[in-house]
Amino acid sequence: MPGPGNVGERVRNLRLTRRLSQAQLAGHDLSDSYISLIESGKRTPTPTVLRMLAERLGCTPEYLAEGVEPEQRAHLEVRERHAQLALLAGDAATAESGFAEVLARSDDADLSARARWGRARALEGLGRTEEAIALFEELREQAERDPGRASRLPAVIALARCYHTVGDLGQAVALGERALDRLRRLELGAGEEHTEVGRVLLLAYVDRSDAARAHALGRALTRQGGDDVPLAVHYRRASVRALEEGAVGDSLYFAEQALATHAGGEPEQPRARLRLAAARALLRGVTPFSAERTPAAEGPGQPMDAPTPQAAREALELLRGTSCLEGAEATEAVIERARALVAAGEPREAIVALEELLETGMALATPPPPLAPHPGADLAARIRKTAQARLVLARARIAQDDRSAALLVLRAAAGQLDGLPQGRPAAHVYRELGELFEAAGETAGAVAAFRQALESAGLRAARPHTATFDLGRV
Repeated sequence: MPGPGNVGERVRNLRLTRRLSQAQLAGHDLSDSYISLIESGKRTPTPTVLRMLAERLGCTPEYLAEGVEPEQRAHLEVRERHAQLALLAGDAATAESGFAEVLARSDDADLSARARWGRARALEGLGRTEEAIALFEELREQAERDPGRASRLPAVIALARCYHTVGDLGQAVALGERALDRLRRLELGAGEEHTEVGRVLLLAYVDRSDAARAHALGRALTRQGGDDVPLAVHYRRASVRALEEGAVGDSLYFAEQALATHAGGEPEQPRARLRLAAARALLRGVTPFSAERTPAAEGPGQPMDAPTPQAAREALELLRGTSCLEGAEATEAVIERARALVAAGEPREAIVALEELLETGMALATPPPPLAPHPGADLAARIRKTAQARLVLARARIAQDDRSAALLVLRAAAGQLDGLPQGRPAAHVYRELGELFEAAGETAGAVAAFRQALESAGLRAARPHTATFDLGRV
């Protein structure tokens, strides 16, 4: 544990423990009044004085200055690195425990800042997003108080991601747009920061049904990058620009990023995640019931959320760059590719891919392992993903004018969604289910799905028998 209090309190405690007077501790080199001022916190000893006092008190200068012995400091440094390794390996629980131990035992500012950042990421990984937000907010405030030592940009991006996770789309968009504007001013159009904030913004625009912004941003972001300039050079240029405008914290951050990436280029996965998010944005049409698109304008038997053929072709091109994704993201890429194929007029290929996914690649209806940190949330996410695959499959059957097959798939999806926790993600799935039931000609199923969409979004229908709900907020 760190020594108690500040430098003066540690000097006083050790002096009393060794039964020394202030005059005895001062010796011939210092005055007892100077020792009194140090102990009262009115003077800060110089490094030379610290070494003299440490020798007379039988401790190290590091202990007097920071309350931690060198061996303790080394142990905590190792503990923090082990926690970082656990986080990289996906063991968020072990990482969180390690970072928490470092925070409890260290009063070193830099080590504590790294541990606080790591613990926030671990909490986010554990699904404890509100706790993660609190820590990220602390880090942002600290960076704003001391912009010469730290950049607030990483915390702003992390907060945008977390606020999107908890459904606060207003905050997610505001923070994401602020971060993206900062990167643009620094002319940084590459790197993990750029791809991550772009991905989060795209998902937030899609979730709040802002198709126009989602489409524009998706096209703009995916047109950037791809040059032959090493990523380290992009970061170095951003660091220089930040320094020229006096933003020392940003300059230090990007200089460190340049050093970290000097040996290699931009990792594939962040860019692939951005391409997947951009494809997802392009595959969402204009908000249903908007002035531009109405049920009458769609024609019979056509789901209203279908993208244009041009957007579908763009999405297919983007999705070719997502082969490095794994797990749930790889599954989502298959589903979105099938959605694009249907819109591009190739439903047969979409059906083959989805049926293979549902039969052999997902197994999403089974509960997760008992040691999973949040099995309920994990299972809900998997159920939604399976339902989304079935909805796209039904969309493909409708495109083939096989409404009976589409209805079989839609009923299976509706049954699977029973008991799904309420919230915006469930509302989006129910809304699409209702649109597809309507397109397949089953009004009762459409009414029930639209009602579930409203309830999942926290709304209620004015009259139980009406099917004309306002879905603008879903």
